[in-house]
Amino acid sequence: MNQTDLAFSSALTQAQLISSRQLSPLELVELYLQRIEQLDSQLGSYFTVMAESAIADARAKTEVLANSRAQLPPFFGVPIAIKDLNSVAGVRCTYGSPALMENIATYDDGVVTRLKQAGFIILGKTATSELGSFPYTEPLGFPPTRNPWNLDYTAGGSSGGSAAAVAAGLCAVAQGSDGGGSVRGPAFCCGLVGIKPSRGRVSYAPVGDRLSGIPAIGALARNVADAAAMLDVMAGYVTGDPYWLPAPETSFLSAASRTPKPLKIAFSTSIPPLGEAENQCSQAVLDTVKVLAELGHSVEASCPDFTGLTEPFTAVWQAGVAYSGIPKEVLQPMNQWLYEQTGSAGDYLRAVSQMQVIARKIVAFFDTIDVLVLPTYMHPTIRVGEWANLSPQETFEKIINWVAPCPPFNATGQCAIALPAGFDSIGLPIGIQLIGHPAAETTIISLAAQLEAAKPWNQYRPKFAV
Repeated sequence: MNQTDLAFSSALTQAQLISSRQLSPLELVELYLQRIEQLDSQLGSYFTVMAESAIADARAKTEVLANSRAQLPPFFGVPIAIKDLNSVAGVRCTYGSPALMENIATYDDGVVTRLKQAGFIILGKTATSELGSFPYTEPLGFPPTRNPWNLDYTAGGSSGGSAAAVAAGLCAVAQGSDGGGSVRGPAFCCGLVGIKPSRGRVSYAPVGDRLSGIPAIGALARNVADAAAMLDVMAGYVTGDPYWLPAPETSFLSAASRTPKPLKIAFSTSIPPLGEAENQCSQAVLDTVKVLAELGHSVEASCPDFTGLTEPFTAVWQAGVAYSGIPKEVLQPMNQWLYEQTGSAGDYLRAVSQMQVIARKIVAFFDTIDVLVLPTYMHPTIRVGEWANLSPQETFEKIINWVAPCPPFNATGQCAIALPAGFDSIGLPIGIQLIGHPAAETTIISLAAQLEAAKPWNQYRPKFAV
C-alpha cells in the first residue's frame, strides 16, 4: 500500500495493520503530520496541530507494540482529530473565537477520555465556526476552512475542520458535534459519513450540553463502519448525565455488517413549511429511494410538518451565544445580533416548552415508519465568503433556508446519519440523511451500510489531496 492509499485507508484497517504489527503508530502519525504540513496551509482544517504530543504518544504505543502481546484497545495507535469545541487537557481550546486564543484546557472532555481509552492518538484540534454558530467555518482571526474538493467552497460548519481533515486524508476519522446539522452538514459538503446520535447516547461530561438537549457529539468518517465503530467507543453514560440511554443489544459496528430487515421508509424532497429543496438535492433523495426500493424496502412519500419550530429553536440556540460569556463586541456580527435578540429566562423556558411540544408531533410521525429519508441541506455547498457582505438578519435567513432539514432532529433528539449521494453539477459532493426512531442508531447504521454496499462511494478522493 502506498502512502496516499494508507492515508485514505479506513481507521479499522489501520487498527488491524497496527495490531498485526504490519504498521507502527509512529509511522502512521508521521505520515499524517507530513500531510498536514504539506496541505493544511491551503485547507485550514486544523486550529492546533499537536505534533509533539502526538509523536510522543505514537512512540510510546510503538514501544508497547514491540514488547507486549496483551490485547490492544480497538483503535490502538490510530490518529484522530478533535473539534475545537471540546477540551483536551493542556491544549488550547478556542471555540473559534480570537478572544480565547490563549485559553488552555485544564481537563479532557468525557468523549476525549473515551477516545483516548480506545487507543486513538490525537493529532490536533480542528477548526470550528465561532461558538459553533455557523454552517460554514470562517471565524475571525483564523483562516477559513476550505473544501478539499474545491478550495473556493466551504467545508461546512460548525465541524468544518473535522470534515475537511477527514476528506483530505489528514486523519482517518474525526470527532464533531451537531447542534443543528454541524456534523451532517460538513459530511454533505465534503462527501463523508456523519453520525448524529440520539440524545443521551454520548455524554457531555464533565460539563452540560447548555442547550436543553439540542446538541449531540458525533463522528465523521469516510465509511459507515468507521463511523459506527467510533460511536461504539464514544457512547455511554457518565455519572450525573442529565440524559442517558441503555446500551444497544449489539454493537454499532456489528450493525454495519448486518443486512436490515425490510423497512418501511418515508421520504420527502420538501421541508414543510419552507418548500422544495433545490433540484440536485431533491434528485439525490429520489435516487436513494429508488435504490432502497430495489433492495426490498417499502417506500412512500411523506414528511412531518415542522411548522412553528424555527422560532423556539432559534430562541434556545441564541441563548448559547449569551451563555458563552464572551463580550458581545468581540463576536462576529451575526453572533452579536443573536446575542442582542436573547430574551429573558422566561422567554427561554417558554421556547423550550414550545420546541418540545412540536418535537412530540414530529416523533409521533415515526409511529408508522422505520426511517425517514431527507436531503441533508436544501441546496448545494456555498462558496467561502459567499454571505460575508450580508446583514446578520439576511445571513440568518440564508442559513435557515440552507440547513432546514437538520435542526428538527436536534429538537427531537432523534438519531440521524448523513451519507454521500454523488456529486453536483460542478463536482462537489452532495448527500442525503437517514433519520431513525429515538435510540435506533443500529437501524439507520445497518441501512446506511446496505446503501454503501449497493452504491460504493469510498473510491473517490479529492484531487487536491492526492
